[in-house]
Amino acid sequence: MEACQSLVGMVPTAVQKLGRVREVEQVARGTYRVRVECPELARQIIPGQFFMVRDPRVTDPLLGRPFALLDTYEDSVGQPAGIDFGFVTVGKMTNLMAQWSVGDPVELWGPLGNGFPVPDSRRLFLVAGGIGQTPFRAVAREALKLHSFGRNVTQPPSGVTLCYGARTKEHLAFLDWFQLPNLNVQISTDDGSFGRKGYVSQLLDAAYETDAPPEAIYCCGPEPMMAAVAKVAAQRGTPCWLSLETPMACGFGICFSCVTRVRMDDGSWDYRRTCVEGPIFEAEKLCL
Repeated sequence: MEACQSLVGMVPTAVQKLGRVREVEQVARGTYRVRVECPELARQIIPGQFFMVRDPRVTDPLLGRPFALLDTYEDSVGQPAGIDFGFVTVGKMTNLMAQWSVGDPVELWGPLGNGFPVPDSRRLFLVAGGIGQTPFRAVAREALKLHSFGRNVTQPPSGVTLCYGARTKEHLAFLDWFQLPNLNVQISTDDGSFGRKGYVSQLLDAAYETDAPPEAIYCCGPEPMMAAVAKVAAQRGTPCWLSLETPMACGFGICFSCVTRVRMDDGSWDYRRTCVEGPIFEAEKLCL
């Protein structure tokens, strides 16, 4: 497939391509990683953006599904070769994807959405719940200047911490992918089977009692968890950005199925498309 024509709401560099599966790996209970060869997308996408995925061999499901970038990978000469993404098997499409094999075709279009802000010199905390840790591999690598996504991080954060929570030890995914130099990883599980017992928002709250509290927060995960994180951030006066996991049908603003309520500058409320104006919003502007 050739690059898409310019469509309303799409990132100007977005392309529609037919990629090929290179790896499929189960990484936790019901959680998988897929690697897809697609150099055009790998050259353009930045941390926090997403892409739409569908299997061109089937018509059920017919529509694509949105997935956040986990990371890009390079070929043998160091050139962008494709993307990695993760998912949890929750429905027809993701259960189909878990059965993909090397060489299977994958229809992709992206990059879509706005991505996280470029990290600056603050102490950056990445707070994730469920599969919400997925976008933070690329965020952390960029913030720590381990990889460039075409953006200039002039002053990398003085400290980067990942707070990651899951239901049980069995549900923790990609821990090995977060073994990065100078990345502090803190884990919580609801049942205490690994790390601290409790919610990930409690890990964040405890960080404010240390001598290196958060100065900026990026958050992704289930909506109740993000609401709790946003509340902590508001109470502490810490800038916070949330990446919404809103279901989408088109991914580029035509169907209006993913609108979210946003606070305007004058205090009133309006609706914005998560796929175009988001998926990342300032926490103080959302009604969760």
